[in-house]
Amino acid sequence: MERTAVSQKEFARGGVLARVAADELTLAESAPLLGVSYRQAKRLYAAYRARGSAGLVHGNVGRRSNRARQDKEKDQVLALVEAHYGGPAEPGPGQRFGPSLASEHLRSDHGLKIPVSTLREWMLEKGLWTRARKRKPAPRRRERRAHFGELVQLDGSFHDWYEGRGARAGERSCMMNMVDDATGRTLVRFGDQETIWAAVAILQLWISEYGVPRALYTDWKNVYKRAATGKEQREGIVPHTQFGRMCTKLGIHIIAANTPQAKGRVERSNGIQQDRLIKKMRLAGIEDDVSANDYVQQTYLPALNARYAVVPAKTADYHLPRDLRQKDRDVFCLEHQRTVSNDYVVQYGRLGLQLDRSARGHVPARSKVIIRETPDGELRVIHVSRRGEERACAWVPVPSAERGGQPTPSATPARRAQRPNKPAAGHPWRREGALATARKAIEMAELT
Repeated sequence: MERTAVSQKEFARGGVLARVAADELTLAESAPLLGVSYRQAKRLYAAYRARGSAGLVHGNVGRRSNRARQDKEKDQVLALVEAHYGGPAEPGPGQRFGPSLASEHLRSDHGLKIPVSTLREWMLEKGLWTRARKRKPAPRRRERRAHFGELVQLDGSFHDWYEGRGARAGERSCMMNMVDDATGRTLVRFGDQETIWAAVAILQLWISEYGVPRALYTDWKNVYKRAATGKEQREGIVPHTQFGRMCTKLGIHIIAANTPQAKGRVERSNGIQQDRLIKKMRLAGIEDDVSANDYVQQTYLPALNARYAVVPAKTADYHLPRDLRQKDRDVFCLEHQRTVSNDYVVQYGRLGLQLDRSARGHVPARSKVIIRETPDGELRVIHVSRRGEERACAWVPVPSAERGGQPTPSATPARRAQRPNKPAAGHPWRREGALATARKAIEMAELT
C-alpha cells in the first residue's frame, strides 16, 4: 500500500523547494538547507515540479521488502512456537519462552534460522510475547541500627495541632520530632516554624536527656544540609549550614535523605502524633505551644516511650557525653566572618561594632574575626589566632551611615592641607635661576 502522507523531513524539504520555485532561493542555496549535494537537490527539485510534495517520498515506501519472508513460513514458525514454546507470561511452571531462547531452539531443534528481531515482531503480532518489564523487587524496610544513639531521625511536621482552639485559631504550628532509629524512642517539641533555633532547641533537649547522638538523619533543607555551590565544588569546600556547623562542633554527622520514605521511621511517627497526640491534647484542653510542650514532656512522652520503644539489638549506648569545655554560647550560635576595618570597626548588618582599645594590640586591622549571635541576640566578636586560640573582643556600638547616623569616626588623622613648595632663598635652584637670568640679559645687551 502506497503511503499518501509525507513525513516531517519531506514536508520541510517541500517548503524549501517551494521557495526555489518562487525564485526566493537558488537551487545552489537550497542544497545546504535540504542537507544534500547540489546534484541531489536538482533531482529532488525535478521530482517536486513533476508531482509536488508527493514526489519527495521515496519510491520504496509502503512496498513489501524484497527480503521479506513468505507468509507460509511465518505461519509455520508461529505454529511451532505456540505448540512447543508457548505458555503463560507469569513466572512459574510452564512459563513461555522469550524470542531469544525460542530462536535458539528453532534453529537447533527444527533447523529454522529466524533472526531474533524478526521472531520478536512475529510473536508480538500474534500475542505470543509482550514487552512486560521485569517486576521490581518489593521494597523492604531498612533494618534498624543496632545501637541506641547511633542514628536519630529529625523532622518537622506542620499541622493544625490544636484543632482551631486558642489565640492562633486556624494557624498551623510545627512539631519538631526526633526518633531514635534503633529503639524508636521519641522526643517532640512544638513551635512556630521549622527554623534553625527550633532544631537547636530540640537537639539541646535530646542531649540533656540522653547525650550527643552519633548521626542525624534529616531532609535536604537549608536548615540542616545543603548542596555545594559551583564555587564550592571547584574549590573542594564542604558546604555547611549554621545548624550543620553546630553539629560538627558536637561531633554529630548529618545524613540527608533523598526521599521522605528513606527516613520513614520519623515520618510514620509524625502520622501517629497527628492521630494520638491531637486527641489527647483535645481531652486535656491544650491550645498553645507552651502548654503542649509541658504536657508532652511530663505526661505524653514517658507513657509513649514506655509502651512503644523497643530494645536495641546491641546493649551498648552510642551516645557521647557532652564536652563541658564547649559553652552553649560558642556552640549553639550563628557565626559570620567579618573583616576589621582600619579604625577597628566591625560591620555586622546595619550595626557597627567598635572594638575596645585593649584588642588592638592582638587583633590587626584588616584581619578576620567571627561574629557569634546567640538565640537571645547577644553578639560576641571572636578573633582566632594562628595557633587556633579564640579571644573574645570587647566592643561598643557606633552609629552607622546606613542607618542615617553620622559616619563611623576614623582613627586615621586627617591629611594636612598641602602647602606650596617654595624653595628657600639660598636654594641651589634659585642660584641656577639667577645665573640664567643674568646670561639672558647680557645676550640681549649684545644684540642691541
